[in-house]
Amino acid sequence: MTSLIPHPAAVRRHPGTLRVTGPVPVAAGPEAEGVADWLAQVPGFTRAVVPDAPVRLALDDRLAPEAYRLTVDERGVEITGGAPAGVFYGAQTLRQLMPDGASGQTVSLPYLEVADAPRFGWRGAMLDVARHFMPKEFVLRFIDLLALHKLNVLHLHLTDDQGWRLEIPRYPRLTEIGAWRAATLIGHARQAPRRYDGVRHGGYYTQQDIREIVTYAATRFVTVVPEIEGPGHSQAAIAAYPQLGNTRRQLDVWTDWGISEHVLDISETTLGFYRDVLDEVMALFPGNYLHLGGDECPTGQWRANPAVTARLAELGLPDERALLGWHVGQLARHVTARGRRPVFWYDTDTALRVPNAIAMPWRGDGAARAAHQDGHDVVLASHEHLYLDYYQSQDRDTEPLAIGGYTPLERVYEFDADQPAGALGAQCQLWTEYMPRPQDVERMTFPRLCAFSETVWSTPPRHSYASFHGRLKSHLARLAAAGVTYRPLDAVPAPRTAPQPPLKEVATDAHSPG
Repeated sequence: MTSLIPHPAAVRRHPGTLRVTGPVPVAAGPEAEGVADWLAQVPGFTRAVVPDAPVRLALDDRLAPEAYRLTVDERGVEITGGAPAGVFYGAQTLRQLMPDGASGQTVSLPYLEVADAPRFGWRGAMLDVARHFMPKEFVLRFIDLLALHKLNVLHLHLTDDQGWRLEIPRYPRLTEIGAWRAATLIGHARQAPRRYDGVRHGGYYTQQDIREIVTYAATRFVTVVPEIEGPGHSQAAIAAYPQLGNTRRQLDVWTDWGISEHVLDISETTLGFYRDVLDEVMALFPGNYLHLGGDECPTGQWRANPAVTARLAELGLPDERALLGWHVGQLARHVTARGRRPVFWYDTDTALRVPNAIAMPWRGDGAARAAHQDGHDVVLASHEHLYLDYYQSQDRDTEPLAIGGYTPLERVYEFDADQPAGALGAQCQLWTEYMPRPQDVERMTFPRLCAFSETVWSTPPRHSYASFHGRLKSHLARLAAAGVTYRPLDAVPAPRTAPQPPLKEVATDAHSPG
């Protein structure tokens, strides 16, 4: 029990133990049948043929939807949740109480009562599949790993300068051309001269792939939030359809990292194109949210274009910088009119006047407060604590290549998610410029995602970092049994004493987000 991550809100031990032999039969009331079906697929469990089974799942409408109670006593295991999601999280806790692959084994479970509920409603992770395409099978595996840690949002960064990853039948060149780049940078983007591998890289998700991903996630109570980036970070789209670009020039899908100077045109034609795309995206993703990007958009091409100057006067905007917020705002209104909530990366220039929009401030805690003061609901995404593409050690010679920064395990765990008050939640980010393979993503994700999960699930006051660290060893053994690649715990540095590298180290690389 000491290895539960995230730690429940309240655990009460009682004298005695329950002995069960796997596979353990699971019975459920009608509303919890789906959770029982899922749990029966987990090694060590099976579906019961009678209602009086060792594990029983049910609903209790006195609980909040994601809250649950788990009881182990002489009668067996009973899990009740305020809704199926709560039952599911209780079942995840039971999984952690049981040894992996307990079929044929007799297991002793301590008598106990667990009362638990999440701190935040939005508990997410962003996976960048645009810089390096990740196969569908890994996305499904990643969803399982999120669910194990009681996270409930997978944000897919589907488009960027280096690749477009979503099939849009109305505009087939987005994947015929935009999903493939001629080469990938070797080494770090700061190294000179730049070298490339000469290997064509790409891939995309068909609409059937997306339906499978969305359905798979839904059975695990994970909402998939798609992101279609713009008006910056759009070179792959412009390579497919040059008329979308500010210069109308034929471009290649970008082979560098950073911020491409090529941005979207601001005409009604380009907006119409993106409205068409977003309509197809909304048809594929039934969740309530659609991310519109909106970060790191250079204005040089707009400033040099007389047509943009005329457009600014027509719109009554003060300068080119205001076009970023205007562009994202136009698409946000389109999404809102169709009953969805738009999400955007919050920069100074993207303060939208769209009441329904959710801001993701990423430039530290000060940005979160500014977004909140602008009247936005906020999902925290601070690069200072929640960028899992940053180095995990100050000794970079011993670490896999990363974009920069320093986010050790302790820093993730100590993230102060209380700022600003009223935040919807938080999410960690995995930008994949330097993660070409799924195992690279896993090693950068774990064990830091474990710390993040406790930050956004467990209600303050949380257990100490020392308590978390003590539970983590057993939890990592659980991940190892599932074949997860992770950074060994003995490689995790002691509490940080060196100063955090400045933001400009990342900003000059122009990553993050986007």
